[in-house]
Amino acid sequence: MASTEIEALVQQLARLPGLGPRSARRAVLHLMKKRESAFVPLLAALQNVSDHLVTCGKCGNVDTRDPCGICTDARRDARSICVVEEVSDLWALDRSRLFPGRYHVLGGRLSALEGVRPQDLNIDALIVRVADGGVDEVVLAMNATLEGQTTAHYLAERLENFPIRLTQLAHGLPVGGELDYLDDGTLAQALRARRPVA
Repeated sequence: MASTEIEALVQQLARLPGLGPRSARRAVLHLMKKRESAFVPLLAALQNVSDHLVTCGKCGNVDTRDPCGICTDARRDARSICVVEEVSDLWALDRSRLFPGRYHVLGGRLSALEGVRPQDLNIDALIVRVADGGVDEVVLAMNATLEGQTTAHYLAERLENFPIRLTQLAHGLPVGGELDYLDDGTLAQALRARRPVA
């Protein structure tokens, strides 16, 4: 049996998404076996991110600087904003390298059952970004769930009086699917086939 300290590490790792107790135990054993080449660098990287992690005040992304690297990238088209529910959705879409613009993270989705209201999300900051001008298109990239589509409909109503093109991802996404779990090909097709919001 492992010491209580090692067991505590296994339990902490097992709480991470995609890792169960067995996978966590294998990871810990690997880290202990490769202490200098894996464990120590991992510890340093975790501490560094922990010390510098911030939420971007402009878009809601997480990064080690504010504003984040996406918001400060001059190569990105500031006239296009892609609105997503969570940071994981932003990372999934940006991984495809098909959207040249910037992003806006809501921090969730509207849900009457869970008590999530518009004021609980980062919606007002989006409205301010659009109202400040310089935005030609807003892409609503909500998950294809009932709550995601409710959120998209609410945003469409809030943005309808601005002189922008309002689009959403194509509905070829699987119903109930979440962006973070989709492959790059599916995401690429959804971005290419985006259409105006009715």
